[in-house]
Parts: sequence; C-alpha cells; structure tokens
Amino acid sequence: MRIGILGSGLMGGKLGTLFARAGHEVVFSYARSTAKLARLANEAKRNARAGTPREAAEGADALLLSVHWSRIDDVLGQTGNLAGKVILTCSLPMNANNSGLVIAHTSSGAEALAKKIPKARVVCAFNTVPSEVLFGVFEARRKTAKPSLVYCGDDESGKKIAAGLIRDVGFDPVDAGPLRIARYTEPFALLVAQLAYEGEEGPELAYRFERF
Repeated sequence: MRIGILGSGLMGGKLGTLFARAGHEVVFSYARSTAKLARLANEAKRNARAGTPREAAEGADALLLSVHWSRIDDVLGQTGNLAGKVILTCSLPMNANNSGLVIAHTSSGAEALAKKIPKARVVCAFNTVPSEVLFGVFEARRKTAKPSLVYCGDDESGKKIAAGLIRDVGFDPVDAGPLRIARYTEPFALLVAQLAYEGEEGPELAYRFERF
C-alpha cells in the first residue's frame, strides 16, 4: 500500500520507517525541516521519500496523522481533499504544555477529528504504545507471542487497513469497537505516555503495562 505520514516526529517517523521496511510505499511529510524528512526517507531504506502533506495524501491508501493537537488544522489545511481517505490517528488532544487532555470523557480527539473531516474514514490506532518500543516489537514480530494493540473506528474497511498495518509492525490487532471507544483509550494512552517518560525504565515499564 501507499502510506502518507502527516507528522514525521517521534511516532510518525518511526511508524513510517517500519511501514516502509514492511514493504509499503511511504511518503514522509510535515516535519521541522525538509532535511529531517530526507533523512527519514533515507533511513527507511526501501520505498520511502519525502514530500509535502498534499503529496503524502495523493494516491494514499491510508494516512497516519501524528501531529500535536495544536497542529491539526494546519496540517489538514495542507493536505487537500481527504474525502474517502483512511486516516489513522495516533494524536492525543493535548493542551499547549502537554499537561492534560483538552477533550475527554464525553468525546475524544478521534471523534473531533472525524467532525473536522466528515467524509474521511477515521480510525484511532497506535496511540496506546510508547514510540520507543516500536522497533523492538517490529524486530520480534515473527515470535508466537505478540503484544496486543487496540484500535477503534466506525468504518469497517478502514479498520481492516489499520489491522493490517498493526500486524506489519508486530502487534496483534484488537478491534475495540466504534470510534467513540477512543474516549476510553485516549486517557489510557496518556497514562502509558506518563509511564514511558518517567525514569530510565519508563518505556519498558509502559510496554509491559501495555502487554498486561
């Protein structure tokens, strides 16, 4: 498949690299510099290149949205028409200083995103795992025991694409249900993120917690 990466930071950069190494065509976009995008494309080693958000969206079978919540409108404004596109979002709706969720309990960032692009097919995925463990999971993906990763959405064909990409990275995809389930997975993802960035054992602790 062709995968467009909208937001090539920690999560987008690592997942884009893994998607490319799994055999997909990847277009990295929306980073702090074009040099970083070129570096990511080079490090992915296979069918990867750098581009603009519009180029990432053109002809894409799926788009990974992995930008800070404050950048959502900016990146969406650069992609062009997203009608019918499968959007995998791993962006948590965090406030400016990343101290808490600005959307929670009665809605979620995934649901708010779906309202911004009502003709797109939004799936919430990959936001419940710390980015630090992704390469390790990918390298061990042929082992019998795989960690589970939940995803949710209202579009069944979009969810099938998400499940395939989750398997490509090395996880066992678990369908958690409709998109409104993101109201529960996003606070959980915030907890995992707090575990991941507290102390030297943080990422591994968060990974073990995710597996449990």
